[in-house]
Amino acid sequence: MRLTAATMLMVCAVLALEPPGARADKNAAPEWLRAAAREKLPDYPHRPEDSPEAVLLLDEAQINVKGNGEIETRFRRAFRILRPEAGSNPEWNQIEVEFGNDQKVSDLHSWTITADGRELATDKKDLVQQGFLYDIEYTDAQAQTVRFLEPKVGSVVGYEYVLKNHPYVFEDDWYFQDIVPVHTSRVTLQIPPGWEFSARFFNMQEQKPASPATGRFVWEAHDLPAVEIEPRMPPWVSVAEWMGLKYFPRDPKLRAKTTGSWQEVGVWYNELTRNRRGASPQIQQKVAALTAGIPDTLGKMQAIADYMREIRYFAVEIGIGGFQPHSAADVFSRGYGDCKDKATLLSAMLSQIGVESYYTLVDTDRGVIRPDYPSIHGDHVIVAIRLPGNLNVDSLYSTLNDSKLGRLLFFDPTNEYVPLGYLPWYLQDSYGLVMAPDGGHIMKLPLLPPVANHVLRQATFALDTSGNLQGRVEERRWGAGASVGREELLERAPAKRAEVFERFLGASLGDFALEKAAVGDLDQYDRSLLLTYQFVAYRYAKAAGDLLIVRPRVLGVESSPLDLLMRKVPRKYPLEFGEAARQEDTFDIKLPAGYKPEELPQPVSVDCLYASYKSAVTLDGDMLHYQRTYEVKSVNIPADELSELRHFFQQVADDERSSAVLRRGSPQ
Repeated sequence: MRLTAATMLMVCAVLALEPPGARADKNAAPEWLRAAAREKLPDYPHRPEDSPEAVLLLDEAQINVKGNGEIETRFRRAFRILRPEAGSNPEWNQIEVEFGNDQKVSDLHSWTITADGRELATDKKDLVQQGFLYDIEYTDAQAQTVRFLEPKVGSVVGYEYVLKNHPYVFEDDWYFQDIVPVHTSRVTLQIPPGWEFSARFFNMQEQKPASPATGRFVWEAHDLPAVEIEPRMPPWVSVAEWMGLKYFPRDPKLRAKTTGSWQEVGVWYNELTRNRRGASPQIQQKVAALTAGIPDTLGKMQAIADYMREIRYFAVEIGIGGFQPHSAADVFSRGYGDCKDKATLLSAMLSQIGVESYYTLVDTDRGVIRPDYPSIHGDHVIVAIRLPGNLNVDSLYSTLNDSKLGRLLFFDPTNEYVPLGYLPWYLQDSYGLVMAPDGGHIMKLPLLPPVANHVLRQATFALDTSGNLQGRVEERRWGAGASVGREELLERAPAKRAEVFERFLGASLGDFALEKAAVGDLDQYDRSLLLTYQFVAYRYAKAAGDLLIVRPRVLGVESSPLDLLMRKVPRKYPLEFGEAARQEDTFDIKLPAGYKPEELPQPVSVDCLYASYKSAVTLDGDMLHYQRTYEVKSVNIPADELSELRHFFQQVADDERSSAVLRRGSPQ
């Protein structure tokens, strides 16, 4: 469902729309915008580097739910420009409203009140409608766009539009916070007689609505701070203040479009996907050919999972097609589909070997799907495979035991680089909704153990009297390291793959030359990825008279998270790692003739709740032996525990910088 690469084709057409309500002055701003411009604001930092680009004076949605299930929402937004660079930022110099064939946008207008009090308005000639053409998706999505007039420092810009929608599910979200401060955020809900609603609040206190009239409810928040973007922070929905709304109609037919529980979400999706996973004769023949001669069920599952790489990712999402997959027969015959299409075909093929499986709704950002809020949130579909009771699961890391559904193996047929038994790192330790026959079951997807994402790096080097270091490295990767490495290498032409090695070496070395590089098992996705490379690092050891100062840790910078933890401004949000992982380095450095160690780094062993690190340097004859192990055990570190992690990585950084001192002896 989510776009991973896109090329946009803009097809522009001028729309003739009249402004809402006749005014004597066509440039006159509406009173709601003038009132917002008069609002007294808190003081913001005066230094340009500390002040926000803009401040939202008003962010408002007026939601009108009608008895026939149509929802008409009027959006209004006004902001004041505080910094000149905002004028070149699409966030503040234009509005683009996207919609599909089942939606209608009207009354899109914008106004500017300049710093000297002039009022400017866009008109019909400024409005552009555009379609989109993507290289991996065909969609009916369109957009109306208008560029604001004079979005300069001191100007107040406002816009409004109406969106009419017949939604597939009765739910709405409203985010009170933004990437800049918000002075007033307001939601007004109007529901028909006999309808009910529920409101849930996240990352904020629950708020009781004002009810100025029958069926009308209003929520407001004032002077909210910006959600600051921090590196490796959780997704927006995990930290911002927002509200989820659900509408419950009296009509049973319309009531089916409200998902009040996870089970109901599953029932809704099961109905939407009914009869999609039937296996055509061609699918049956393909499964028979793929599994011929394979005696065990796991081997057959592996063969079918491998075949899914031949199904090209391409999405055709028109109307309900954003949720509803195409039939397995269509996906197979066409040879392409999106994530839910590939999940459909995989499920149909597994059924031919007697293996049951279920659609599983997930999101590629952790924290978007919340176990306490049943919703159709989620941008991706994978498969939960119900494992036969006699199957050995030792090699299947992405497995969990459920008390009702048994042993489930989670597999993403869309990510062609991740083999059966693993999960992409961005889906681990997150929630997914398994669409079992009786409805939806919310589950925490497994966090694969560190050993599943393993890097083993072994090297032999020779150091000469000039300080040059030359050697050969053999590196094996399993799990996430292998899948990410394969993707990076396979998406480059063979002649360009040396750049991958050079970029890695450049993070650890200064002046160096890559002499050789080779890759093993690149297209064997269920095996470890083997990288071998030779290089020379010039003047790696520093000379000082009779001394050579050499850093035993030649490659790999595991202390890099320290930069995120040493910012002048303390972090507000948790720090996220990609996956639990284990890395082992073993380096042997042959010393130049006549040199003996005068001082060696002390062994280091540090451990915390989230990671561990060990290193040691020893001498065996003329060979300096360096060994270290680094392990990440957890992927989400709360903000109030980052000081412990900062201390951990400070010790790692100190060890990585530590050096051995070699002294040249007197000639014999």
